[in-house]
Amino acid sequence: MSKLVAFAAIQGAYNIVSKAEGKYKRALEKFGGAQKVEFPNTAYFLPIIYSLTGIKVTDLDSARRPLDFARKLLPPHVKKDCHLPFLGPLLDAGMAALFAEEIVEAIRYVEDPDFYQPSVEDPDVDNGKIWLGAADDTIMRKRGVEFVDGTAPGFAAIVGAAPDSATAKKMAEEYQVKTIYVFMAANQSGTTFAEQLLEENVQLGWNTRLVPFGPDISAAVFALGFANRAGMAFGGIEPGDYKKMLAYQKNRVFAFVNALGEVNAEWAANAAGCVNWGFPTLADTDIPEILPTGVCTYEHVVANVEHDEMPSRSIEVRGLKVTITEIDIPLAYGPAFEGERVRKDDLYLEMGGGKTQMTELCKMADMNEIEDGKVEVIGPEVKDIKKGDRLPLGIYVQVAGRQMQEDFEPILERQIHHLINYAQGIMHIGQRDISWVRVGEQAVEKGFSLKDIGTILHAKFHQDFGSILDKVQVTMYTKQEDVDKLTKRARQEYKHRDERVESMTDEDTEPFYSCTLCQSFAPNHVCVVSPERTGLCGAYNWMDCKASFEINPTGPNQPVEKGECTDPVLGAWQGVDDFVYKTSRQAISHVNFYSVVQDPMTTCGCCECIAAVLPGANGVMTVHRDYLGETPSGMKFTTLAGVMGGGQSSPGFVGHSKFNITQRKFIKGDGGLKRLVWVPKSLKEEIKERFQKRAEEEGMPDLLDRVADETVGTTEEEIMAFLKEKDHPALKMDSIVGG
Repeated sequence: MSKLVAFAAIQGAYNIVSKAEGKYKRALEKFGGAQKVEFPNTAYFLPIIYSLTGIKVTDLDSARRPLDFARKLLPPHVKKDCHLPFLGPLLDAGMAALFAEEIVEAIRYVEDPDFYQPSVEDPDVDNGKIWLGAADDTIMRKRGVEFVDGTAPGFAAIVGAAPDSATAKKMAEEYQVKTIYVFMAANQSGTTFAEQLLEENVQLGWNTRLVPFGPDISAAVFALGFANRAGMAFGGIEPGDYKKMLAYQKNRVFAFVNALGEVNAEWAANAAGCVNWGFPTLADTDIPEILPTGVCTYEHVVANVEHDEMPSRSIEVRGLKVTITEIDIPLAYGPAFEGERVRKDDLYLEMGGGKTQMTELCKMADMNEIEDGKVEVIGPEVKDIKKGDRLPLGIYVQVAGRQMQEDFEPILERQIHHLINYAQGIMHIGQRDISWVRVGEQAVEKGFSLKDIGTILHAKFHQDFGSILDKVQVTMYTKQEDVDKLTKRARQEYKHRDERVESMTDEDTEPFYSCTLCQSFAPNHVCVVSPERTGLCGAYNWMDCKASFEINPTGPNQPVEKGECTDPVLGAWQGVDDFVYKTSRQAISHVNFYSVVQDPMTTCGCCECIAAVLPGANGVMTVHRDYLGETPSGMKFTTLAGVMGGGQSSPGFVGHSKFNITQRKFIKGDGGLKRLVWVPKSLKEEIKERFQKRAEEEGMPDLLDRVADETVGTTEEEIMAFLKEKDHPALKMDSIVGG
């Protein structure tokens, strides 16, 4: 090991820990030991400390213990010419630095609560903030799915700044095209990589996978904390099991560090810390190298990497495998551009979104009816309009193939959303007849036309669904009368599809289908999807799983033979239990489809909602991930997910989809819809129409008005008066907990 690396990293760790101790002492004197300490809207406390040591930091008093631990981890000082034959002291120094920095960043939230601000999703709103700080759990779980399905193969943690903004933009876009996240921290020569990207009008935020955590090197803990939270949330790793966590990071989270500019002692300490995770560092300067393999897959520290080579060399050193999609359009293309926003100032053309009608429809055709690769735009094109204009738009995709079935149509149609979004400078929101597309001025300057949308759909449908498709033809309508005609037909098709699933029952349907997509993060989790219990993530219903299996017979959606029904009220089948036991690696032997109280289904971190029993109200509450406030269970969504996610079956808690709330079998075994006593107001509004229909079937058309929300209260005690006043039916039902 390089003598200079050891000297710099250990000295840097001493500096970081000493500074943290000073900051902690001042905060303790100013705020007192009872001052709450947290990363807002996140579970897992301070995640690096919690995941590796099991220590829960909740206030300044409890922060003292990990800070003392960091001091004890520091190895003896070494001289510049001292040779260390192994990495142990270096790794300890790096870990001490990261523990201390996590305390520093937590105190920053206390001292300056507005320093970090979450990114704004609205395409026309910019809150003017650069630094995002810790990802809240809504973002972490949403983005975690991308690490599950492979659309995000890893992340680059970039510290410092490129020599100029053009170089920064080029590097960032190369990572985006390769679908790799970029996490940014630290400054160099008076600027940061994030600020350089802003100079080039590059959009930052989780939506574009360019995430500016903070301006100091200590903000690197947000990147490592994100990785560890994923390990706990999706991988089921218990807090304090540091060996399993660090092995998981090396083998499952493919990340690396790019150090741009002068590497000082504190940067060296952070690089040493990252080695514990198996994350190597590549620098553009002449720093001492650590080339032999050991903790990292290949080299640990690599120096003098040219900026043009930095992304490809980083991917090689980390051992990543990346597939790039080539589409014949004038724009960069890939999943990293899916969340890009086209704002008003950049807008050239807008279609749909309530301003005009936009409709999408995919239909099966006979082989001789369509011509593969034919893309037509009927009506005005981009070249025929001026900046700021609006057009109606109808996208009609016809597909044919020997293996194609009508059931596959909605599966393919749903792909239109993200496939269009993958084009840089194009924004797509919604689906069916409420879609919305914005085209940015820079996209038009590069030569984009509406015909390119058809080119994308043709290429990607063949690439992703070649096993069932032989021909794809796309017609784009931009005349009002043509769009209206397509919309009328499409709405009849949508109604037909919905009625097919709605008319199905669990009793009359064989088989059910599994979904094990999330097992790469939650090894024991098995979602079983039936007609009357959609997947808990909200993305899969029974018909989707059936189609997915037929498209990909070896994929995550497998048929599950029900076998004998062992409990029709709770929803249990022997065949399902046998499948779950085998597929959960013998961790779960029995589940009930229709109960939150008794042996509920397992839950992973991708669930849309979490239901929890409220014994005092004799009912059940549910909360969706978009709601960030307190709930009557005493826990926010993030805490609930941390308590019962990771593939566990947790009596009293269960994950489910929003749609499942208004399915007829929702918690039927516990009394059904009449047990629901608290739902966030925003979720009530979202499901209102379907809820009303179900409540009428239950003989209680005003049931939703009797359900409390956060405007009534966020504790069981606060909502009880409301429930009594409204004569909520749950109060007169048998005890939900029995006895």
